Formats: sequence, C-alpha cells, structure tokens
Amino acid sequence: MVTAAEPRPSSYYSSYKVDGEAAATAVAEAAREGGEELVVPPLNFAMVDHGVFRSGFPDTANFSFLETLQLRSILCLCPEPYPEANTEFLRSHGIKLFQFGIDGRKEPFVNIPEDTIREALKVVLDVRNHPLLIHCKRGKHRTGCVVGCLRKLQRWCLSSIFDEYQRFAAAKTRVSDQRFMELFDISSLKHLSSSFSCSKSS
Repeated sequence: MVTAAEPRPSSYYSSYKVDGEAAATAVAEAAREGGEELVVPPLNFAMVDHGVFRSGFPDTANFSFLETLQLRSILCLCPEPYPEANTEFLRSHGIKLFQFGIDGRKEPFVNIPEDTIREALKVVLDVRNHPLLIHCKRGKHRTGCVVGCLRKLQRWCLSSIFDEYQRFAAAKTRVSDQRFMELFDISSLKHLSSSFSCSKSS
C-alpha cells in the first residue's frame, strides 16, 4: 500500500501535456516519413498520474494512439450513448467502459451532480481499473472537475487545482466548476485514496 506524500507542483503535471503534444508531433512526423499509420492523441490528451490519463472524446483517428496506452478502462462523463465504433474498439481490446453521464450545458444552467462525481472518483481511485482514460466531449469542464476533486484527495492547494483546470478550460473557464471543486467534500473517499497517490512509482 502506498502512503501519501507531499503533492507534486501543478507544473509537474502540466509538463505531461506539453511533452505529450511534442512527442505526438514527433511520432506523427516519423510515421509520415516512414509511410506508417499516424498515431494521433485525442483532443486535450494529458497524463494525470501514473496509470491515469485525460482527454476529449476519442474518435477513430485516435484508436492507434489509445492502443499504445494499453488501457484497462475508460471513464466517460458524457450522457449520450457511446458510439458504436468506440464500443467495438473497447470490446476488441478488452477495455471496460464506465459511463457517468453529466450534462455538459453551459452555466448558469449547469448542475454538477456531486454523487455522480463521487462515483466516478471511486472508479479512478481503484487501481484495478488502471491504466484508465477519463474523458468528456472536449476534456475541459467535466473531466476538469473530476481531476480537480482527485487533486483535493492528493492534498493539492486550491490555487494549484484551479491553475491546472484553467490550463485545459482556457477562455471557457467556469466559475461554477471552480466553486464545485472548492466545496466538494472528500471525507467519504479518503479511505479509498490510500492505495492511490501522486507519489506512486512505476
């Protein structure tokens, strides 16, 4: 069992996004030169922690990239039925789908269901589901809320949580999302986080 440790700064995890994009570009260029199939990550793809990734909704162009992650599970936060092509990809690769539908409408009409976020976090915290990809439509708001609440369990300060959220949401940052993360009660999940820590080594 892994014990909690001092959380790494948010810049540590933002480097995954930057480095991941650079690596993806290099892979794509090499593939073009070699006449190989392009390996393209989904929109807003980044590593959250060891064995946990985040992104926008993957499409068929991203399947080759997803294969490289050797995923065991996908956590989808969209309420719409999962596309047939994606479902077939999951089935053929033995990937389990967890779907927690959250309405993605813009504020002030959005109502973030705390119980749904809590259930989604239970999936993320269960290392038996790793490697795992968390995604919504664009990998910004719904995914950002789940990751932000995970960071609270990892004892990140609010300013670092908001900084990470804003890097993905950019100009579409929602005050309601940040308020939700600030008020989210992690007490009922603390016993689950003992086996999942930002200090885990591979």
